[in-house]
Amino acid sequence: MTDTSVNAAESLDGADSLAAFPAKFVRSPEVRAYLDGNSLGRPTIASAARLAEFVDEQWGGRLIRGWDESWYDLPLTLGDRLGAATLGAAPGQTFIGDSTTVVLYKLIRAALTARPDRSEIVIDTGNFPTDRYIVEGIAAELGKTLRWIDPPIEGGVTANAVQAALTENTALVVISHVAYRSGYLADMPGITAIAHDAGALVLWDLCHSAGVVDTQLDEWGVDLAAGCTYKYLNGGPGSPAFGYVRSEHIESMTQPIQGWMGSSSPFEMGPGYAPHHGIRRFISGTPSIVGSLAMQDMLGLIEQAGIPAIRAKSVAMTEYALELVDELLTPLGVTVSSPRNADERGSHVTIDHESFAEVNAALWKQGIIPDFRRPNGIRLGLSPLSTTYAEVQLGIEAIHAQLVK
Repeated sequence: MTDTSVNAAESLDGADSLAAFPAKFVRSPEVRAYLDGNSLGRPTIASAARLAEFVDEQWGGRLIRGWDESWYDLPLTLGDRLGAATLGAAPGQTFIGDSTTVVLYKLIRAALTARPDRSEIVIDTGNFPTDRYIVEGIAAELGKTLRWIDPPIEGGVTANAVQAALTENTALVVISHVAYRSGYLADMPGITAIAHDAGALVLWDLCHSAGVVDTQLDEWGVDLAAGCTYKYLNGGPGSPAFGYVRSEHIESMTQPIQGWMGSSSPFEMGPGYAPHHGIRRFISGTPSIVGSLAMQDMLGLIEQAGIPAIRAKSVAMTEYALELVDELLTPLGVTVSSPRNADERGSHVTIDHESFAEVNAALWKQGIIPDFRRPNGIRLGLSPLSTTYAEVQLGIEAIHAQLVK
């Protein structure tokens, strides 16, 4: 029998090798348990100071001189840092800029230009809506055919499913590394290799894995990847996304949004566009410098803790959450819609019950913040550096209390 007591959770927090990290985040007294780090990460205390300093000293003090001093290169220097800390990516392949939607659009179009004689795109029905909508629009625009994989609600895209969907006409496979609803962790190296054997490219959406799952893009032969920075990278609401393009593809791919910051000589203001020779060619317009500030402090914490330790705590916390769910909620009709096998699970757990829309709303009023996903799921998003075991225990206990009222 699982010990569901507050004392047990406090003991787990006391033994946590990363126990010093939650105190490094802004913690409002109005929020008793924050279980939605997979949607929006808490701000770090260091970021609050950085933002104030930026207004006074950088924006206010340096003004336009800031572009020459650091801002112009920030999308690339920060991209390299993010690649090294979280993606397993060598320098010169990762950039920061635009929203996830725009980065996905640019990379999908660029991939298709590299496979001009192929007419099909493989994607799954369980992928995040943005990914599906963008692919649908591009397919209509370019006359491509979509081949859909239909994963189970509690699972995700498997290597076997990809193998079955591939044909000699497949140009690109678009998959989320961690499924946004179920938390299913796809086999990135296996699926990438299968697609390559068929002559196709693969684009991985890393929104729910960057910063929390050990990822080795270079080692695993990944072609392209995109992801947001406001979940486990704690960059703040709407912070700019990142894109990764494998070095061997950079010069051969053409992205469709040809802005001045991606040209070979941005400040020459020439009459025609010539792409930069490196990863800068995937940048379009003027980057968001303010939006790039907070993620720098979170990267510092990730670098300090290390992805292996972060992943180990993620596994331990999701295992603990499942034990509490089995003990307290399963007898009340709650079902688990996430993989039981930790090797197939990201850092969130989804549970389902017909009353969860009302339950989630009641929890928010109590300062307990998971999130709701239709038709009847609550996601428990556990960010290892900022979430405590006590928050997990309190959140699941509160769900139990609502169900027995």
